[in-house]
Amino acid sequence: MTRVLGDVQSAEDAVSDAYAAALERWPREGVPANPAGWIVTVARNRAIDHIRRDRAFEARLAALAAERDTTPFPELDPDDPVPDERLRMVFACCHPAIAPESQVALTLRLVAGLTVGEIARGLLVPEQTVAQRLVRAKRKLRDAGVPFRVPPPHLLTDRLAVALATVYLIYNEGHTAASGDALRRDDLAAEGIRLARLLVELMPDEAEPCGLLALTVLHHARRNARADEHGELVLLSDQDRGRWDQAGIADGLGLTARALRLARPAGAYALQAAIAGEHARAANAADTRWDRIVGLYDRLAEVSPSPVVRLNRAAAISMADGPQAALPLIEELLGDDSLGGYHHLHAAHADMLRRAGRPREAADAYRRALELATNTVERSFLERRLVEVEAADR
Repeated sequence: MTRVLGDVQSAEDAVSDAYAAALERWPREGVPANPAGWIVTVARNRAIDHIRRDRAFEARLAALAAERDTTPFPELDPDDPVPDERLRMVFACCHPAIAPESQVALTLRLVAGLTVGEIARGLLVPEQTVAQRLVRAKRKLRDAGVPFRVPPPHLLTDRLAVALATVYLIYNEGHTAASGDALRRDDLAAEGIRLARLLVELMPDEAEPCGLLALTVLHHARRNARADEHGELVLLSDQDRGRWDQAGIADGLGLTARALRLARPAGAYALQAAIAGEHARAANAADTRWDRIVGLYDRLAEVSPSPVVRLNRAAAISMADGPQAALPLIEELLGDDSLGGYHHLHAAHADMLRRAGRPREAADAYRRALELATNTVERSFLERRLVEVEAADR
């Protein structure tokens, strides 16, 4: 609809009208054989109705009307370099006319359907910032007449970094939901993996798509052990490794090796996959080679020196050398404004203080993490930890 109308907001309005019609009619008439085609057809017809009432779009009316009698869900162009509608949308949103941070937000909103709040938590920025980025990006697409299509193959690489970041954030929201009562959103996680696999097929000689796919597959292989039978969070060190998907681990390790071969030096996603691979190889928590993981984080910090990478590196150091070695690194991060609202930072700080035998300070850190956490399962875990350290402080 965006390609036809030439405006993201108009396309969203038309599709929203179609969803509303489906909610009204499908319970009464039944779900059609081709639900997506039904939505597209109704959205197109609703757009025509709106355009007829708005003569400013008269030039587009003929093109829309001509499509009314064609197939309700057009087939993709077999010669298109990106043979998937959603992946095409990712690359189209990553237009260089839009600021990179707005590209990611726009793609997460349009392609993954994430809310403004979910996008904000994924990007570690305020919700108002995300809302402003979305408005600016849509206005830029409209006012600059940016064509909503996939660029030619020789330009795909220029948009790859943003596409990878977007797909990773889609997977991350599926791996651990930003809010709600469920720890995971398997539909989003599966979609992130599917898009990553398509990127590998599209660019088989590029290392980072392969690294991203390896990383997501390895994380996904642990999904069934991340919560117990009551739905409570289980830390990696306490997980039943017999519940890990061994076929997924084998696939992920193979992809990791391939990603590391393709790039010298290794990129950020390949290095993160290598870290996940170290966890996957360990038969039990005690066998985890934390020295290797710290070394990989050292390399990752050089390639991608973000505050989150520094936090994860500090956590690895605390496991390799004890919490006292990592607490100064955590305390330095506590002064970083970009992580002020990141509950994982405060949870990691609390855990290190707990393990260092400082329960009163740990309790304060757990309380701060609880103030910020919005996922029910994570909150339940933090509450249990808080009770433990409060009892130890008596």
